[in-house]
Amino acid sequence: MVSINVCIVEDNQDIRQALEQILQLSPGFELASSYSSGEDALVGIPLTKPQVVMMDIHLGGINGIECVRILKARHPEILFMMCTVYEDDAKIFEALRAGASGYVLKKTTPDKLLEAVRELYYGGSPMSSQIARKVVAAFQSKGQGAGGILEDNERLDSLSKREFEILEALAKGMIYKEISLALFISPETVRKHVYHIYEKLHVNNRVEAINKFFGR
Repeated sequence: MVSINVCIVEDNQDIRQALEQILQLSPGFELASSYSSGEDALVGIPLTKPQVVMMDIHLGGINGIECVRILKARHPEILFMMCTVYEDDAKIFEALRAGASGYVLKKTTPDKLLEAVRELYYGGSPMSSQIARKVVAAFQSKGQGAGGILEDNERLDSLSKREFEILEALAKGMIYKEISLALFISPETVRKHVYHIYEKLHVNNRVEAINKFFGR
């Protein structure tokens, strides 16, 4: 089994220790490093080189979004997932623009949190269902030229029935494990379908795929 090296950036000691314990006790995951401030993360992450970083937004000094913006520019190979209590639209889109590829809430259960890390590592863009609904609503409120819509519709038409079912599930904020249970297929099969969906739609992540799904 591939072990995913994960870094935690969280200023609340109790939450940070709980996340550390979850990673340390879960097969397939390794705790690469853990920091209580953005300043320490900016120094330490380039040295420990984690594959995935779970980043809090509200930190004592430099906030998590700015931390992601700086680190992603310097180390584009590192994947960042915001793990926060914030659900407001401005924070969500600011984090995504900064370079975060996932956004989950701290109230997410340990199993779903680990599945989100795994999904991110394998090329997905995990989001808590509440966050995904906000992203969907934002896309629905924006328009696009007719030419772009026609082009996107053609790409959607190229999807198989199963791929379209999975794209619909992604738009609802479901994670790979939930999709696999709903469609009676393995999580690995879901990952393969998602890869083909991204390829056919000419997108790189869940957010862009949802955008195409709603023709926006």
